[in-house]
Amino acid sequence: MPTAARLIKKYKRGNTLPHIVARLAQLINDDNSTLRDFEEIISLDPALVGRLLTLVNSSYYGLVHKVDSVSRAIALLGMKNLHNIAVTDALKGMFTVGRGDGGFSSDRLWIHCAATGICSKMIAERIFSINGDDAYLAGILHDIGLIVEWQGAEKKFLQVYEKIGNNEPAIIELEREFLGTDHCEIGYLLAKEWQIPDSLCEAIRDHHSVMENIQPESPLGILQISEYILSQLGFSVKEGIHIIPTSSLAEHIQQNIEEYTVLAEDIPEEIERVRELYEH
Repeated sequence: MPTAARLIKKYKRGNTLPHIVARLAQLINDDNSTLRDFEEIISLDPALVGRLLTLVNSSYYGLVHKVDSVSRAIALLGMKNLHNIAVTDALKGMFTVGRGDGGFSSDRLWIHCAATGICSKMIAERIFSINGDDAYLAGILHDIGLIVEWQGAEKKFLQVYEKIGNNEPAIIELEREFLGTDHCEIGYLLAKEWQIPDSLCEAIRDHHSVMENIQPESPLGILQISEYILSQLGFSVKEGIHIIPTSSLAEHIQQNIEEYTVLAEDIPEEIERVRELYEH
C-alpha cells in the first residue's frame, strides 16, 4: 500500500471524516436531487445547521429579514456554497485534535487554508468573472494533506516543518525524504474520496508544480496565484515563506496589477470575517 494511503488510513483510525461531505457532493452531481434532499442531509448535523444559519444571517450577506429555516438558507446560499460550508466545517474540525510544537502552529495552518479558499474565490470572481465556488473549494482543501501528516506522523512531519525555508529544498522534496510521500498526493486522494470534481483534485495534487503552461484562469492557476498573494501578505504556511510564481503567472499578475492590488487590500478583512465565524 502506498505511503499516502497508509497515512490516510492511520489518520482515520482516530478521526472520522464526515460522510455528510461526500453525501452532499453526490447530491450536487445528481441532476435529480431536490432541495428537500439537501435539507434532510444537513438536518442530520446540528452543528452544521447552526453554522449555516449563523452564516446566512451574518453581516456578510446583509439580509433584511432573519432566516430561521434550513430550506430557506439553502435556497439563498446555493448548493455548491452549502457544500463548501460543510467542507469548511469538516476541515476546521480536523484542527481540534492535538497541538503541534517545534514551531508548528495549527492555527496558522487553518488560517492559511481558509485564506487560500477566500483569495481563490475572489480571484475567480473579480479577475476572471467566473463563479468562485469551485476555486474556494480547491483553495481551502489544497493543504489538507499537511493535517493528515501532522496527526498521522507527527514526529516526521515536525522535522519537515522545521526545515521549511526559502533557501531549503521545496516542501514536497522534504516530505518525500522524511515521509515517503507528500501532502499534495495525500490531498489528492482525500479529495477524490470526498468526490470533489477531477479538475479540483488535480489542482490540489499539482499546486506545487512549476510547469510553465498553467492557464491563469484554471483551478490550478488560480490556486497558485492565491498562494503567491497570501505569501506576500504574510498568510503562508510558515512565517517568512515567500512563493515565487512561474513566469507565465507572474506576467498575468503584472498585466492586471491594479485589480490584484485592490483585491489584496480587501483580503485581510475577508479573512477576519471567516475567523470570527469559525472561532467563536
